[in-house]
Amino acid sequence: MNKKIKSALISVFYKNGLENIVQQLDKLGVTIYSTGGTQKFIEDQGIKCIPVEEITSYPSILGGRVKTLHPKVFGGILGRRDQPKDKEEMEQFGIPEIDLVIVDLYPFEETVAATNDEKSIIEKIDIGGPSMIRGAAKNFIDVTVIASREDYPQLENILTGQEGSTSLEQRKQFAARAFEICAHYDVVISQYFTPDGGNYFLQSFSHPKTMRYGENPHQHGVFYGDLTQLFEQVNGKELSYNNLVDVDAALALIKEFSDTTFAIIKHTNVCGVAQRNTVKDSWDHALAGDPESAFGGVLVCNRTIDKSTADAINEIFFEVLIAPAFNEDALQVLKSKKNRILLAMKPDAAKEDPSMFRSLLNGVLVQGKDAGNYEKWEDAGGRETTPAEKEDLIFANLICKHLKSNAIALVKNKQLVGKGCGQTSRVDALRQAIEKAKQFNFNLRGAVMASDAFFPFNDCVQMGHEAGIEAYIQPGGSIRDKDSVEYCQKHKLAMVMTGMRHFKH
Repeated sequence: MNKKIKSALISVFYKNGLENIVQQLDKLGVTIYSTGGTQKFIEDQGIKCIPVEEITSYPSILGGRVKTLHPKVFGGILGRRDQPKDKEEMEQFGIPEIDLVIVDLYPFEETVAATNDEKSIIEKIDIGGPSMIRGAAKNFIDVTVIASREDYPQLENILTGQEGSTSLEQRKQFAARAFEICAHYDVVISQYFTPDGGNYFLQSFSHPKTMRYGENPHQHGVFYGDLTQLFEQVNGKELSYNNLVDVDAALALIKEFSDTTFAIIKHTNVCGVAQRNTVKDSWDHALAGDPESAFGGVLVCNRTIDKSTADAINEIFFEVLIAPAFNEDALQVLKSKKNRILLAMKPDAAKEDPSMFRSLLNGVLVQGKDAGNYEKWEDAGGRETTPAEKEDLIFANLICKHLKSNAIALVKNKQLVGKGCGQTSRVDALRQAIEKAKQFNFNLRGAVMASDAFFPFNDCVQMGHEAGIEAYIQPGGSIRDKDSVEYCQKHKLAMVMTGMRHFKH
């Protein structure tokens, strides 16, 4: 059912892009009603505009808080044109039909981001705007609603190409978009008033991006979020679902380090990481930790990529490289593969959301991020840790935190030399870590071991000792902590209890 636009109510905060719309409405002979600043904007273009006050017989009051909240405005929006009773009442009370509503919302979200002043924030909670938008969307059978500047181009095409006549399908599409905009607005306001969560799980993300597929080719995948806030993509194909999951893991890991660090991620697990004085040395030692698993991985560094590093990286196949910046000559090397994804981190990439959530069963599970490394540093073994061991243990514990449980990380001179992850027993994780170290010819004498959770028995410490490891870090908390502690005391091994477990599932 097509409807000709004969009258329009326009009240917007942002005027950009509105010029062509009002000019086309005027050209079509559409009666325009407006308020305040929008009215002045329209009139400044030489276009006739009827103030809303002429409909309501009321001025804008209470500092602008009340100007459109009136039966004559909402009657014109909500009146059903096919209902004789509605038509009769509209005529009785002098209510004009309104066919097009162009209204946006006060910038609440932007104000929260810009200031902590509660008074300023509260004043940006729009009341009339959402009410008019929802009213027009509800009555999409008769009314066209435009609630965002993003819809201006489509409206302009309708005005020019369809001479101001809208189809039912178009009006319903605009209505759906309007309800989404109002829902997002309400979620943001609710989050402001309940920062720690309330009676409902409320999250809202925009900018949907359809993936080529989900985790597997037969699965549908969509990402909601604006990645341009975090990265500038300087080369490569579109990020896939699995790329995004690994990029998230890589970013979470690299945030842990301030010194020059390079890491390689595969299926969200760290397979190589090292900390050295230069980017090139960091890369070389990260790769040496497990050159086999690095194939097809996601690489991340917290320093600018130079040409010598780029030349070395260019020798292997990888999916993504993330860094704060790339030297121009390094980019020339790395761009030699057109599909290779290169991401330059922006300052917002360093920000940390304090909470995380996942859908499961028939609900959503929410928790705080696993922030920190250790709550205490208790030398509980047969001797105190040496300064060098302490540095390696701190490094190893951070790496272990980012491995899937059960997890073991073996580190020597701030280089991951062996790791076991995603195992159903801690002993299996350690066996895997030792085998990895042997596979790439690492001597574990002088290495340290980190465990994401406590040792329930002394078997892991004993296995590690037999492999040459003499310093351990674990959260403790087992009723049999004394078994591993006594073994360390007997053999003069260092063991640190942190009081902080790092399970990751």
